[in-house]
Amino acid sequence: MATRKTAGKAAQIRVGIGGWTFEPWRGVFYPEGLVQKRELEYASRKLTTIEINGTFYGSQKPTTFAKWHDETPDDFVFSLKAPRFATNRRVLAGAGETIERFFASGVLELKNKLGPVNWQLAPTKQFDPEDFEGFLKLLPQRIDGRAIRHAVEVRHDSFRDEAFVALAREYGVAIVVAGDSKYPQIADPTAPFVYARIMGTTESHPQGYADDALDLWTERARVWAAGGTPKGLETVRKPPAREGARDVYLYVISGFKALNPAAGIAMIERLASGA
Repeated sequence: MATRKTAGKAAQIRVGIGGWTFEPWRGVFYPEGLVQKRELEYASRKLTTIEINGTFYGSQKPTTFAKWHDETPDDFVFSLKAPRFATNRRVLAGAGETIERFFASGVLELKNKLGPVNWQLAPTKQFDPEDFEGFLKLLPQRIDGRAIRHAVEVRHDSFRDEAFVALAREYGVAIVVAGDSKYPQIADPTAPFVYARIMGTTESHPQGYADDALDLWTERARVWAAGGTPKGLETVRKPPAREGARDVYLYVISGFKALNPAAGIAMIERLASGA
């Protein structure tokens, strides 16, 4: 994990992948002969964060979250995809009960390893200011004394709207930055952290991305951590003047998935070396 001190505060840059169970990673990312039950233990020592996708499709047991906590290093962090039953609905503001059940399902068993929650909307979901604000009001800021970070992943062009960015900033919710993706890119900083999902890995490069692309995303992470807005990304509003330090969560998702761990590790190495 890379740490950058800015204005007296340490910002942490974490780089990871989506999930850890994927057959093509065996013998490529995972060593030959590694038993499946030790894959999380291995992945969490090569990467600094993982986005859990299974929570999008269904609830997990509290004992499962506790097991994930115990198998990973002290400074490791999970992000969670929020349940689709909360986001794939006509009226977002009606998701209150689903949101409550999600946070009562055992996610707090991750303790200090609970990172942001990604609320991913359907590609067909359009921006409705009143409904969207109603949804944001349902997202808990703290549970049992623990601060909860929220990010929203919007995938319809109607969200390229200053009102959407203003609402996200008002509620301190991050807008997920879509990188190298078919989805709209809204890189406006709206929270004390940045959540990016980059989707451009290909089979033609041994680390998923070319060296210059790995350098570019590494530098973007550094700029975010320092409170800036990287050049070359699309924003809806004029980026604010440099703000305070921000934690960064950057996930290599989709693309040529077999090489996503290699891309994540390559960026972690760049961050560690200062390259």
